Amino acid sequence: MSALRRDRIRFAGGSGAELAARIELPEVEPRAYALFAHCFSCSKDLKAAGWIGRALAEQGIGVLRFDFTGLGESAGDFAETNFSSNLEDLVAAADFLRERYGPPRILVGHSLGGSAVLAAASRIPDAAAVATIAAPSDTTHLSDKLIRIAPEIAERGEAEIDLGGRPFRVKRQFLEDLQERSLRPAIAGLGRALLVMHSPADESVHVDHARRIFEWAKHPKSFVSLDDADHLLLRRESDARYAADVLAAWAGRYIGKKEETARVAEATDAAREGEVVVRGGSSGYLQQIVAGAHRLVTDEPERVGGTDRGPTPYDLLLAGLGACTSMTMRMYADRKDWPLEGVEVRLKHGRIHAEDCEDCDSREGRVDQIEREIRIEGALDAAQRARLLEIADRCPVHRTLENEIKIRTRATE
Repeated sequence: MSALRRDRIRFAGGSGAELAARIELPEVEPRAYALFAHCFSCSKDLKAAGWIGRALAEQGIGVLRFDFTGLGESAGDFAETNFSSNLEDLVAAADFLRERYGPPRILVGHSLGGSAVLAAASRIPDAAAVATIAAPSDTTHLSDKLIRIAPEIAERGEAEIDLGGRPFRVKRQFLEDLQERSLRPAIAGLGRALLVMHSPADESVHVDHARRIFEWAKHPKSFVSLDDADHLLLRRESDARYAADVLAAWAGRYIGKKEETARVAEATDAAREGEVVVRGGSSGYLQQIVAGAHRLVTDEPERVGGTDRGPTPYDLLLAGLGACTSMTMRMYADRKDWPLEGVEVRLKHGRIHAEDCEDCDSREGRVDQIEREIRIEGALDAAQRARLLEIADRCPVHRTLENEIKIRTRATE
């Protein structure tokens, strides 16, 4: 699929200045709309922004990107703007997108634009998912950088600086606005699914900023490394396309499901130690699972009415048994100081006729059967391998499954 059209549009920004924008639309009715905020001193026509916009459009997502006041083709005086005015422009863009095309379900921000979408998300109620690319975790990162470039800003109140070969006039009020803000409360209270993308090789914004954003945020949250990409994703088109493909696949879980996403975020706080919380939506079989600080999903295959977005409940059951088996064998081998290099456990669930099972108590109907194959890797002798297979049967999950189990259910408000 390719983008059907790329419309050039204009709308009023937060200060009333006319802002220039571009929207990428897929061939068919978009399954959602995204709002893209570019980096400081960049414009909507940054190559990476265009690549990401087109790639998302190919995934069925309409993308609006615009120039902040005083940048690119937008009207207004850049010297009179600051981070707060950028947030006002962002909210105005969300309002325009909602009224003209559809609600902005996804917010995407690159560099300082990433900081902006984190700060403005609470004012855009339609947004179900927020994604940042190479974003600073605090706005003082930029103010410190500007002071290093032109210390006369603080001394004289303004200065003209060169950024990427273009002159920009920056006033002291811009720095003061950056220094007065803290993004941590906004990130902690985001209340939306969050995707953090950052390159460990980023020389402009250190990857530690991504770590802080991720640590401050509550689940559901995800982190994706952009490997050796540069800060502006300009070195290779494939870097931007990779980011867009990951973003589209990730956002697919949340667009159209804002209420369910919020409930999962609440479940993370509600889950007590040793407790697992599972939440289903108003339709379909997709389930969100919260286990401590971890978030998983389970689903059913499309052939039985599911959307196949995650393993089935039986897959998770087998995974639990397999993981416990491998862990138990590892613990025993470590205690014995045996050269166990690895364990691979293959499991399959099925039902067989009771009469075909020689060691089953039941003689009628069908019984559940789990087939388990274990491959032991390492320079172990026959006796050690045989002992490890015996230990496999002592895994706690194995014992739980073979013991009598009582499941007691009660309704709660």
